[in-house]
Amino acid sequence: MKKVFLFGLSLATIIIFLAYSIVPSEADKELENGISKELSGEFKQYWYSGDAEITSFQLEQVRYGEIHSGKAVMVYVTEPFSKTKQVKVDNQGKGDVSVMKLNSTKKFNTGIYPYSMMTSTFVPVKEKNPQALKVTTTSQEWCGHTFTQLNNRKGRFQIESRSYFESEGDQDITLEKTIIEDELWTQIRLNPEKLPVGDHKVLPSFFYLRLRHKPLKSYQAIIRKQFIEHNRIAYEINYPGLNRELKIVFSDSFPFEILEWQETYKSGWGPNAKTMTTKASRIKTIKTDYWTKHSNEDLPLRDELGL
Repeated sequence: MKKVFLFGLSLATIIIFLAYSIVPSEADKELENGISKELSGEFKQYWYSGDAEITSFQLEQVRYGEIHSGKAVMVYVTEPFSKTKQVKVDNQGKGDVSVMKLNSTKKFNTGIYPYSMMTSTFVPVKEKNPQALKVTTTSQEWCGHTFTQLNNRKGRFQIESRSYFESEGDQDITLEKTIIEDELWTQIRLNPEKLPVGDHKVLPSFFYLRLRHKPLKSYQAIIRKQFIEHNRIAYEINYPGLNRELKIVFSDSFPFEILEWQETYKSGWGPNAKTMTTKASRIKTIKTDYWTKHSNEDLPLRDELGL
């Protein structure tokens, strides 16, 4: 009788285990859907409508001790992302997450030759305190090009850097996890109330580190957030050791649009270096499925964006 009881207990245990293994949990369902049930209807309607948000900016970029006119573009879009492979997935499944991707570009000319720069940042949508899973940056100009990639894995930042400069060359670096400046532009859009403030170690923008040829590491920063006129919020990051300050101004109401920014640091080399400020002001924001707008007849959309 005892053996029969034990057999029945084991069989019941197996059945319960299989049932829980086969039936997806609510968390699994949320991962498969890519949208947390905690997200508001307003958020889902805006960010999961099948469109991207594209914003153009008039750019005054500091380089070589001068101001250069150009254009910047920010493209925000949600998409499924593999946490293990850290790439966009073709068909979302278990273990994948929904991320907000930001493609941020700058284009400006320095004399005869042009600069083209782009950073892509991938931040999970559903996490309460989201941190980028991946950041990549490229910079191209007529002297050559550079590439930097950060992967957030196993509690560390794994960074690959490739450059045509001998002093930078090929680098593979592992850093302790800190705040990533490039991810803050997306955290503003996801939940500005959770933006970090106070004294923190921050990994500066890859744009800045490449243009100023600074070591790829985190620097001490003082961060503050304050309301300013016209229902706007100023988010400021000051790096005392770099003599650099970044100020991002965004709307205080959903969808918390980026309106303008300023970045102040020394530009130029040697005794001719001087403190200058890069500025960007919004031109136009549109929502569209840009990946389908690749025909000549879609060119007027660039005119609409002022590009």
